[in-house]
Amino acid sequence: MPRVIDIPRELAASQEKYNGEAGRAFIAGLPDLTARFLDRWELRTDGPSMHGVCALALPVRRADGTPAVLKLQILDEESEGEPVALRAWDGDGAVRLLDHDGPTGTMLLERLDETRTLSREPDRHRAVVTIAELLAHLTSFPAPPGLRHLGDIARAMLDQTPWALARIPDPGARRLVADCAAAVREVADEPGDRLLHWDLHFENVLASDRAPWLAIDPKPLAGDPGFELWPALDNHFDPDDVLWRFDAMTGVLALDRPRARAWTLGRVLQNALWDIEDGRPLDDGQLETARRLRGHGG
Repeated sequence: MPRVIDIPRELAASQEKYNGEAGRAFIAGLPDLTARFLDRWELRTDGPSMHGVCALALPVRRADGTPAVLKLQILDEESEGEPVALRAWDGDGAVRLLDHDGPTGTMLLERLDETRTLSREPDRHRAVVTIAELLAHLTSFPAPPGLRHLGDIARAMLDQTPWALARIPDPGARRLVADCAAAVREVADEPGDRLLHWDLHFENVLASDRAPWLAIDPKPLAGDPGFELWPALDNHFDPDDVLWRFDAMTGVLALDRPRARAWTLGRVLQNALWDIEDGRPLDDGQLETARRLRGHGG
């Protein structure tokens, strides 16, 4: 008989918003899916469920009493790559993958301390340096075969840029987005081959007993580590701190600053394209990040 689990309303709403009918079907099937893997992996629930935008995370204990987290999510291009990346890192700088079901994308992960996230670090500069140190280690790994590639993403963004520029009414914002595209064009032929997390913001770094900080929830791809910097520039956004953060991170990662600047402007371009597709206004903070970086000699 299916166990009763708490499905957060926010998760149901985000699944409907982003995945439509497939999201509704995923939410409707969660009780049975959860019961199936609790039985298959001999797990028992061990606390209230947690969630992000796309996944349900259920604290559990294994048969031997070891704490873990059962993560259930829709199988797509991003979630398909997550176990590939976690296996490559094998707990070295990231949460450890304990088990995985390919057909559904369900994962069993080691349990970290969800009450201690890097977002609670009061020293923002310390938090940014911590992100950079984690990225320096995670991106030292070559990307395994089969992941999405930054080169393909860059080409798709550049193909879409003329369509997007025609839909930006403000000439200053239009020029800024065009400059971001021009920066990407300069580096697109050398997109890199490192294993990227792609979404390492402060909430995706948790403490554990075995390491001070570990990364969770990668959206992995193969590419240049310069594409990794934007989340730590945007977290707790402070326009006057953008250049300090950029210089600190590129220093820790030993990156070529002009290339890193170009790929960071690529993240601004990517977000602008998504905003335009969804009919949202361009984000003022992201445009300001681009302004600051565009004129930064590095």
